[in-house]
Amino acid sequence: MMTRPCDMLPPVRGSLTRDAPLKDLVWFRAGGAAEVLFRPADAEDLAAFLAAKPADLRVSVIGVGSNLLVRDGGIPGVVVRLSSAFGRISTDGLTVRAGAAALDGAVARAAADAGIAGLEFLRGVPGTIGGALKMNAGCYGREIKDIFVQATAVDETGNIVTLSAAEMDFSYRKARGARDGLIFVEAVFRGTPDDPAAIRARMEELSASREAAQPIKSKTGGSTFQNPPGHKAWQLIDAAGCRGLTLGGAQVSEKHANFLINTGEATAADLEALGEEVRRRVLEQSGVSLEWEIKRVGVA
Repeated sequence: MMTRPCDMLPPVRGSLTRDAPLKDLVWFRAGGAAEVLFRPADAEDLAAFLAAKPADLRVSVIGVGSNLLVRDGGIPGVVVRLSSAFGRISTDGLTVRAGAAALDGAVARAAADAGIAGLEFLRGVPGTIGGALKMNAGCYGREIKDIFVQATAVDETGNIVTLSAAEMDFSYRKARGARDGLIFVEAVFRGTPDDPAAIRARMEELSASREAAQPIKSKTGGSTFQNPPGHKAWQLIDAAGCRGLTLGGAQVSEKHANFLINTGEATAADLEALGEEVRRRVLEQSGVSLEWEIKRVGVA
């Protein structure tokens, strides 16, 4: 019998779970399982695992799955999901240090409590800091690059590295320097001074605006497509007659046309196929090719 890379895993202080369902870990509530799910105890545990793993072992990482579609065949190899040990947040003067598993909204609230302005937009960004770093997440005219100081990551060979803003090479919804082999474990941000009450008031306005305009209480994956230069994705989708369009258990939201939702028992295949149908119709109607903002991973 052939030995597979997942049969030769090094010992860890965290946990390793085989055939771990991922459906309940992602916001779409759809998709397959991880061949192995690894929850490291800390950055040193993660680094030691990556240094000792078989060279041909496939390793990927997920956060809370707010902008992720896991295909129904699951994810082969080892899937890393950072534990609560990576969720710590601290402030010092005008800087905020946050673990990669910290929720974006929690980081915004910690900054507000410390009188640090400029991070309010994170209240409207679903997910964790690790994912926000990977995609230069943003909303309401602000993005990660505007507050970024540095990030710490573990590379594919187990080295712990620090990246500057120049090395991250941020652009719209991308951090070109955040190559696939890097797993972020921490970031440092800097804001400006302001009254905590004023900061919280702005955050509440952003939160109310988001809830009024987006189907955040549905099983969704956030914004589906990037805004093409000079266009709003939702307007193009609307103009192509896709608002409310359904396929299996998947639907284009009636509330915001750039959101796909799982109406009940949608498969990942339903959701991805519906997204591709939206892309086809938009291209046919406007000549604009939409690019996925949602990350799609795994085996169909």
